[in-house]
Amino acid sequence: MCVYSVDMTTTSVQPQTLTIARVGAILVSLGTFAFLFVGDGWQSSNVFLVPDLILCAGLVVAAFLRGPVAVPALILALGLSAGVLATSVSSSAVDGELSVPSLFAALSSLVLALLLVRAR
Repeated sequence: MCVYSVDMTTTSVQPQTLTIARVGAILVSLGTFAFLFVGDGWQSSNVFLVPDLILCAGLVVAAFLRGPVAVPALILALGLSAGVLATSVSSSAVDGELSVPSLFAALSSLVLALLLVRAR
């Protein structure tokens, strides 16, 4: 039986890479939160209201964590963000629209998460 060990502490990721991921997480969170106000997203009919609020909170918390939990938390939060935002983009595409800000945020989240995974 083969057992694999994964070391995802902050010591295995360059400080610049971690800073870029933290800043990116904050920007995606702030952009998503601002979009709720601009896009009138506070209505109860918005099926993405709760997922958007969860991803905003998760990104902010993960961005401010220190120590060995910072990198895994950022990977998790950015992955969640990419999934929620990709679902939002897909939903709007089915309706015949393309949400470019959501697409950009989803791709940014995905790239940042992959950057952290690759850097470890």
